[in-house]
Amino acid sequence: MSLFRSQLICKAHPPIELPLLAIGTWSWGDVGGTWGGAGTTKEKAALKEAWEEIVRGGDKVFLDTAEIYSKGASERIIGELRRNAPKEVQDRLVIATKWSPLPTPSRLMLPSGMVSALRASLERLGVEQVDLYQVHGPIHLFSFRAVGAALAQCVKLGLTKAVGVSNYSKDEMIKMHDILASHGIPLASNQIELSLLRRLPELSGLLAAAHERGIVPLAYSPLAMGRLGGRYSAANPPPTGRKFSNIPMGQAEPLLDVMREIAERRNVAVSAVALNYCISKGAIPLGGARNADQVKKNAQAVGWSLDKDEIARLEEKSFTGKTSWWWQHG
Repeated sequence: MSLFRSQLICKAHPPIELPLLAIGTWSWGDVGGTWGGAGTTKEKAALKEAWEEIVRGGDKVFLDTAEIYSKGASERIIGELRRNAPKEVQDRLVIATKWSPLPTPSRLMLPSGMVSALRASLERLGVEQVDLYQVHGPIHLFSFRAVGAALAQCVKLGLTKAVGVSNYSKDEMIKMHDILASHGIPLASNQIELSLLRRLPELSGLLAAAHERGIVPLAYSPLAMGRLGGRYSAANPPPTGRKFSNIPMGQAEPLLDVMREIAERRNVAVSAVALNYCISKGAIPLGGARNADQVKKNAQAVGWSLDKDEIARLEEKSFTGKTSWWWQHG
């Protein structure tokens, strides 16, 4: 899978060069949850074929996971795939995971609770250090200073090369950036939902503020949980339970019509148009992939760029989206 290399640099010591496109692994290992079916023999075989396609070629591979994805199964799957891969593949992997800020007994103290959670993730992943460790959401009961100090401690202990946040608003992101700077640690990333069905991070000024500070925006759900992947339509809506960018497909059809037209002219998949749009905004999209066909279609997002007219036509039919008081602040 040729993902090419990005000019986006993840701030760390030394800096981490990131691929232009990442692999989101939320669905890996999901049994009966949002994605479902991951435990079947058929799904496992499909994921193995996807992995073979992902690591094909000599480019870096950026994998994003989290400790709460499938109760740790996503991390364990990545660990197993990595362990069984040749060393040259292992050396090309860039692995990011996340700390869940939910107030469980083992997390009531910082920095020890975060450090212990990261060590558990490292064990599941089968590595001594991850490339990027992120706070999964801004709902932590601790002060920003306490969370920032815990992130800095994870770096200083050598457990992660870089640290980031997820779902932070522009102001929250800037605040954490400044706190980490007081520890001599850069804020490397902010992972936010960004797609043509949710342009809010751009329209709110979050993306511009991130770029000004060298913070890499990571775009999750860039395909709006499949709604922008080309498979679903008003006549064939996605399964229930896919809550992000839950726009009725009938309302999204005018946008999809433009996407289909561009995809045909560019000779790429509809999903590639959605992913390329995020790239055009200076973000790294985390395209989910559970089979080789999805990997191949996602890979079509690189090697070309939407022109200004195409972007204008897409944005004319796009949606702003919204935040939530609980999870999505950014």
